[in-house]
Amino acid sequence: MKIPKSILIDPDRNETYGAFAVAVSMVAFAYSPNFGQILILAYYAVWLPLLFVDYRRFTWRLSSAWLPILLAAYVCFSVFWSQAAGISARAAVQYSSHIVCAYVAARTISVRTLVVGSLIGIFIVLLYSLKVGAYALDTIDGTVNFVGAFGSKNQIGFFSSLGIFFCLAFLVFYRRNWLGFVWTAPIMLLSVYMLAIAHSATSVASLPAVIGIVMLLTMTKVLSLRYRRVLFIVGAGALVTGVVAALNLGLLDFVLGLFGKDSTLTGRTYLWEQGWEAAQQHPLLGYGYAAYWVQGFADPERLWAEFYISTRSGFHFHNTYVETLVEIGFIGVTLLALVILRSFYGHVSKVVFGDWNADSVVLAGAVGLMLIRSFFEVEMLGPYFMASFIVYYGLFTLTPLPAFRRRRAVVPAEDERLANGRMPAPI
Repeated sequence: MKIPKSILIDPDRNETYGAFAVAVSMVAFAYSPNFGQILILAYYAVWLPLLFVDYRRFTWRLSSAWLPILLAAYVCFSVFWSQAAGISARAAVQYSSHIVCAYVAARTISVRTLVVGSLIGIFIVLLYSLKVGAYALDTIDGTVNFVGAFGSKNQIGFFSSLGIFFCLAFLVFYRRNWLGFVWTAPIMLLSVYMLAIAHSATSVASLPAVIGIVMLLTMTKVLSLRYRRVLFIVGAGALVTGVVAALNLGLLDFVLGLFGKDSTLTGRTYLWEQGWEAAQQHPLLGYGYAAYWVQGFADPERLWAEFYISTRSGFHFHNTYVETLVEIGFIGVTLLALVILRSFYGHVSKVVFGDWNADSVVLAGAVGLMLIRSFFEVEMLGPYFMASFIVYYGLFTLTPLPAFRRRRAVVPAEDERLANGRMPAPI
């Protein structure tokens, strides 16, 4: 039995397989620490074999992916100056292969398939956490919160906020009939409920901001190109003004107070200071990828003790850029920041300065959500995170799929005549 390639790699015909692959990836990102390597192997199994189905699809304009390739290479080379070379080597291979999987996804599935698959995966993830029903003490703010099957309320908050965002995106941009309301309703209700009981300030605060960005970009559809640019400039100015006001007029403290936090973010600013001090020891290249939080090293052992982390693992500086600066230095944080900003701005600019399309609006919102979270969480630097998967997917989709494949699908008879050495029939 021969399986048509199109049901695996053609974005217009592989909705079923693509949604399945994304759902498997979502579950693997969420629960691989719980169930071990079997989920990671499943994640690789749904993406990497597609490289051999049609290699030309993945080598087409590969040079356009130079930025993530450069970052992956730099992460791998950090082994040579790492303080824990073995750990860095293993983590670098994992991170590089994670980028490859995101690249394969970007070349084989549509944004609609990504949204549908993510919603299915999120529903499974949240249902399992609801079944486990665990609560845990947050060492950062000293509160007891619902964590489900995770080790942190921020992770359950992340999947819940992403579920809400993708439900709204699907209903607004991708719904084909009234059944869309039926099957997304349970996911939306479960996501809202889990977000409420998780008490994750980062997830709750970032969601309205991202919805606002998407609404603003959606409004530009009815405007001419000239007025889109004006709206973009006004919106960017309003955002900067709002941030300055929050910092100088006490609005930030008021908002944090709604979540029971203070201006120190209940310990996070202390961690940022500690990370900055650690980065000064190796400012250019860092300690090595994944080579700081290693058992037996004095500084991480001290921080684990101060924050009552008895497992002596699974901790970070609660800021992507501080964590990156410590691990791979100024060069590394520059490359990672460029990846995130290029992915976000690339889709925003396609909407504002080019032809409006719903896919870019959705990806701008999704990557924007990860951008906001990057200032308070570390989800972009490590492998097997949905946040980094979406950012790299968004970056790779900025390069269009090969146009010659669409022409081959239209005129297969002409291709056959050319292959047999005969000239095509005159039109």
